[in-house]
Amino acid sequence: MNPLSLPVLRLMTDGCFHSGEAIARALGVSRGTVWNALRDMGALGIQVHRVPGRGYQLAEPIQWLDAARIERLLAEAHVPLTLEVLDCVASTNTELLARVAQGAPHGLTLAAEVQTAGRGRAGRPWYAVLGGSLAFSLLWRFEHGVGALRGLSPAVGLAIARALEAQGARGIQLKWPNDLVYRGRKLAGILIEVQGDALGPTAAVIGIGLNVRVPADLAVRAGQPVASLTSLPGFKPDRSRLLADLLIALYRTLERFAVEGFAPLRREWEARHAYHRLRVRVTMPDGRTEEGVVWGVGEGGELLLDTGRGRRRLAAGEVSLRPAVDGEADA
Repeated sequence: MNPLSLPVLRLMTDGCFHSGEAIARALGVSRGTVWNALRDMGALGIQVHRVPGRGYQLAEPIQWLDAARIERLLAEAHVPLTLEVLDCVASTNTELLARVAQGAPHGLTLAAEVQTAGRGRAGRPWYAVLGGSLAFSLLWRFEHGVGALRGLSPAVGLAIARALEAQGARGIQLKWPNDLVYRGRKLAGILIEVQGDALGPTAAVIGIGLNVRVPADLAVRAGQPVASLTSLPGFKPDRSRLLADLLIALYRTLERFAVEGFAPLRREWEARHAYHRLRVRVTMPDGRTEEGVVWGVGEGGELLLDTGRGRRRLAAGEVSLRPAVDGEADA
């Protein structure tokens, strides 16, 4: 990304037309440099009107993250997290993992306006839109080893769902093990990467990507049905307020999880599960598949699947819905 793109866009936040000359003068660059900075805005999901004699204007306002406001909201909620808002980074998870190796403190959170190489599970790309996504990573240090973190991903998903519902979002469901969906379309994803010893302590980098608005071209690039918060009836998200509420919910959920694990959250998570009592196919990390009816989740967050060979407990995999067969359980 052109390093001047975001400074130029910030000068245009008022929604008025700005001449290339005025922008260039404000930034101490040439008009050609301004043109280059705005040339590839489509890749960021931003549309800029260019009118000869008038200049440049944003087609829609950009909701920038307000770090000072978010920090104030965290302080009012007595949530002692440290937040950094970055203009542009390859991946908030990658950046935070690098800082973990340098001794980054518990609770450090990195949020990015732009990610150039966002990652989902299994190395898949995570696409985001400037001003239309939330992409952030939170560092949580546990005293326990990796084995004690079973159920962390669904616990994080539940925290996100709670925060969205508190802001008025309705109809959001959880998809095992780490997605949030709306009407079957992916709304948010979770990527957790862990460093540490088998017996502890452990550092978990919890990455979250949430669609606030989704332009048509992003939906095509994603290669799967996607949803956004703006597609929810009557929901008008405020990105800064939303990020603060998400972090507050995550902090409170993770504090409890660190002591009690996933078990106390299990029933609440199941009540939001999109595939509860439906027939699914689960593709394992090694490529094998299992089919059966989802019965629930275990105390460690594993999927409970009723198959023709009995009930299985699956710790990882990709779930896809299968057509119900007469005589089998369904929702």
